[in-house]
Amino acid sequence: MTERAHFTGQPVSEGTAAGRLYVADPGPPADATAEQVREAFAAVAAERHDLAERLRVAGRDAEADIIAVAALIAADPALVEPAVAAVTGGSGAADAVLAAVEAQASVLAGLSVPEMAERAGDVRQVGQAVLGRLAAAGAPPRPEGDFILVRREVSPADLIELSGDGLAGAVSVAGGGSSHAAIIARGLGLPMITGVDVAVLAAPGGQPAVLDAVAGELRVGPGAPADVGSGAGLAAGADVTARVGQAAGADQAAGADGAGRAGTTTAAAANGLRQARDTGPAATIDGLAITVLCNVASAVETKAGLARGAAGVGLLRTEIPFLDALAWPTLAEHKTHLALILGLLAGRTATVRLLDFSGDKIPPFLARHHANGAPAYGDAPWVIGRRADGPEGAADPPAGGASVVGGGGSPAAGSDPVPGSGADADVAPEGGAAPVPGAGPQRAAGLAALLAHPTALRDQLRAILEAGRDTRLGVLIPMVSALDEVAQVRAALAETAAALGGPVPPLGIMVELAATAAAAETFAPAVDFFSIGTNDLAGQVLGLDRRDPTARPALAADPRVLRLVAHVTQAAREAGIIVSVCGDAAADAQVLPLLVGLGVTTLSVPAARVPQVRRWVTALDSGACAELAARALDAPNADAVWKLVPAL
Repeated sequence: MTERAHFTGQPVSEGTAAGRLYVADPGPPADATAEQVREAFAAVAAERHDLAERLRVAGRDAEADIIAVAALIAADPALVEPAVAAVTGGSGAADAVLAAVEAQASVLAGLSVPEMAERAGDVRQVGQAVLGRLAAAGAPPRPEGDFILVRREVSPADLIELSGDGLAGAVSVAGGGSSHAAIIARGLGLPMITGVDVAVLAAPGGQPAVLDAVAGELRVGPGAPADVGSGAGLAAGADVTARVGQAAGADQAAGADGAGRAGTTTAAAANGLRQARDTGPAATIDGLAITVLCNVASAVETKAGLARGAAGVGLLRTEIPFLDALAWPTLAEHKTHLALILGLLAGRTATVRLLDFSGDKIPPFLARHHANGAPAYGDAPWVIGRRADGPEGAADPPAGGASVVGGGGSPAAGSDPVPGSGADADVAPEGGAAPVPGAGPQRAAGLAALLAHPTALRDQLRAILEAGRDTRLGVLIPMVSALDEVAQVRAALAETAAALGGPVPPLGIMVELAATAAAAETFAPAVDFFSIGTNDLAGQVLGLDRRDPTARPALAADPRVLRLVAHVTQAAREAGIIVSVCGDAAADAQVLPLLVGLGVTTLSVPAARVPQVRRWVTALDSGACAELAARALDAPNADAVWKLVPAL
């Protein structure tokens, strides 16, 4: 590149960084040899064969049969040889693999036997895995030192895995401010922008680059220093205060009237100095204690949050390590992951959320079934043209497990949805926007599958109880829409705790579906605590998908969302249970005073934002915040609310 290139995008995790450009999505190499294609198929087959064996050892034979099918598909000469022959004849690797896959998938899809026709999806999934192997083999090496990651869609796993290996910032073509990659970036303090033009994927790797995730710019090429600003993302919180002031305008404080006391004062400054090194609850000017916890998915984030003053973990996202999984995680896999994090939290709050495979976090083994309502395990194991466990032409499928997803819309096996809970229809609160298609039962499909699986829930609960025995443990259920879901988990939790001879930890629910929030008084007597997920709640109310580039934490200030939050906090007070907010809105300067004003006294925020949130809390007056929240509830829209909130 002889000239500098300039790309723009939406800042989703603020800060600045510099380093060498690392474009990690080169695609399969056009010059891959026939032998490399054969090796890629063999590697995919071996990976699936090994997983099937692990599942059998865990007693999960029905799932092992399904994974074994994929192994046989990947090793089947009817699929492999046409691809190899096409490459030998001069075709590109990607074209050859896709042509072979589609030829076999089309045959299967046209069969009249549904069990066999469904195998077309398995063939295509194997084909994607082979292309992924070829892409990885053809990817350029990571630059030495600090680098800026560029991908078509940066994943949470990318950020966690690379965070200790020179990753200074990230650039994604897809995604928005509420995507889980953006959430993880904020937790790690990594600058990140999304919505960048796809042309960035063609930028030559290794070039010096500067990422300004405050202005939303990536500058690449000569003149872009690769040795300044690295790690500056950790200072993002400091930028937030200035930007909030700029965005709000000079008339904010005047418009806030009595709520102006929520701004910075001499008393607030003194209060902040007193609490600067405190790891206990932060306190407002008038003495209201606010517990500040951190949201994590990795040991790296946990260490960062604790080092910055978090009192513990208010949300442990257990699904993030398994987003590429081919089957439900085993007990051993759960233990391995949880031990690294919960081992850091002895004597501290550790709220562990059950697997939340929903929204932008649906792994391959659920993705196809999530889309069409087909069983997620226990299918008949057919390979291309023949049975996996019998001679060609055998017709009887083996005895397998029950359907996980069932009819595709049931929130939980045998559950009776709370009227208006969103389990039987996608609904928005009065005055709300039309909900995102699939915002109700589809979003909860991961929970339905978890509850219907014969061992997945109990395996995870056992791992949580064993790994978290030295912590102040809590278990959190995601995407709840029916009381029966709570009852099923509570029964399994009690049973698992009894088997281990230990106490039953508190059980709470994520309040992140609009109708569940509206029915909070129905759920409150059945749980020990509420945790409000403002990311999904705001998205559903406002009709925004997590990948929508306009989605961002500050939208939780919309009066329609605030009214639901107020309803949840009131229901919690009346039931005598704790309510926290674990969505990223808790770390947004335009929303935090409103949450405090609505009675929220526990906040769980991205690890890198803990110090900033603690400082903001010390600058607030809870009485003024209550007055501010009351005015916000009557405001016409989010813009009007933002104008009421004084700059922190």
